Amino acid sequence: MSPSSPPQPAAGRSPYRAAVAALAGTSIEWYDFYAFATAAAIVFNDVFFPPDMSLYLRTFSAFATFAVGFLLRPLGGIIFGHIGDRVGRKKTLVITLVMMGAASFAIGLLPTYAQVGALAPILLIVLRLVQGIAIGGEWGGAVLIAVENAPRGRAAFFGSFAQLGSSVGALLSTGAFSLMNLFGHDTFMSWGWRVPFLASAVLVIVGLVVRVKLEESPVMGEVRKEHQATDGGVTKLPVVEVFQRAWRTVLIGVLALATATGGYYLVTSFLLSYGTGDLHLSESMLLNGLTLAAFLELAVTPWLSWLADRVGSHKVVIAGLAGVIVLALPQFMVLGTGSVFLIWLMMLAMRLVMSALYGPIASILVEGFAPHVRYTGISLSYQICNMIFGGLAPLAAVSLTAATGGHYWPSAVALMLISAIGIVCTAHLHRIGTAQASDGRTGSPAPQKAVSTTS
Repeated sequence: MSPSSPPQPAAGRSPYRAAVAALAGTSIEWYDFYAFATAAAIVFNDVFFPPDMSLYLRTFSAFATFAVGFLLRPLGGIIFGHIGDRVGRKKTLVITLVMMGAASFAIGLLPTYAQVGALAPILLIVLRLVQGIAIGGEWGGAVLIAVENAPRGRAAFFGSFAQLGSSVGALLSTGAFSLMNLFGHDTFMSWGWRVPFLASAVLVIVGLVVRVKLEESPVMGEVRKEHQATDGGVTKLPVVEVFQRAWRTVLIGVLALATATGGYYLVTSFLLSYGTGDLHLSESMLLNGLTLAAFLELAVTPWLSWLADRVGSHKVVIAGLAGVIVLALPQFMVLGTGSVFLIWLMMLAMRLVMSALYGPIASILVEGFAPHVRYTGISLSYQICNMIFGGLAPLAAVSLTAATGGHYWPSAVALMLISAIGIVCTAHLHRIGTAQASDGRTGSPAPQKAVSTTS
């Protein structure tokens, strides 16, 4: 049903403006999300759960509150994918931003377990579920608004701006917690941890200003025109069509994204929890290392995405996954040395190879779905992956560590395994996208030049 040739940005439409809008919104949403992840690792186990529980149970419970948000992310993908495929990409991005910001601000105001007992973790879980629905619709819309506005042959580079929101959000979040940690442990546990959540209100206002001025995707305009001409351009139930015609692509996308989601939380949230709880390393030292890693990710992701437009996105992603396999064991092994230099060096090395996944994988996934169900398709792939691998990864890692007497290697081996599977699935996802383009069923910017010469 899609036009045989991809629409190009209309006169006056700036692909850079769309990219900045995607970056601004995803940065704020991921800031809120990573603030919760960081707090779950070092704060929530003491603040929202009974002090007479064992450290393992409190840590597991804290990560469980983190995991419940992932349960509703596919639902958010379906809800906002439906709106995005039928009404437009822009409206969904405004709604998700407000939902995420409101929930995060409310978390900063929650009473503790010492104040209200069991009601405290219940309220935390409710707000976490709101976050899950919001983030479930955010990623797909942000990626599409950037990729579908991109000039021909530059989908990976412009798509990376939406992905950079993860880096910026992690940087701002980790930096905020590091800053508040400077006030001392007692102050931090008393009220300092609340500040990063309350500060999200200011960031949301900035994001709304940027997104309200955003123009709709040109691909969505083409879908509407075809709908008016044929009464078939807009699907009444995009999720039904995706599961009927593209469920294999969704499954392959889930497995291709597993390292970029679950693996990421293993080398950030779980690493932070394992380092401070099991090895008694300095919170500040690990937070500062993660902050440096976020800076590196922010710097190299656009460059790696630029490279992907020239050599092929699938090649860059596969190289990154191979790097994760090589570094998985050393990443955790160096924690036992206590050496700040070695720990930071491995954090930087791991984030470097993982940066090869974030930008390019978005453009590969987009090309695998037809334009009229694309928002729903990529959102389901990403959010189902996050529900399975993102939400459960820290829980599984904590349980494996406890079951093996404090050993890290089971988690590292699991990371290596999902990365190996990711290599196979990324190569297959690339072939699906190439077939879509050759059949004239894609409304995204034309496949990268390297794809036509290497397919």
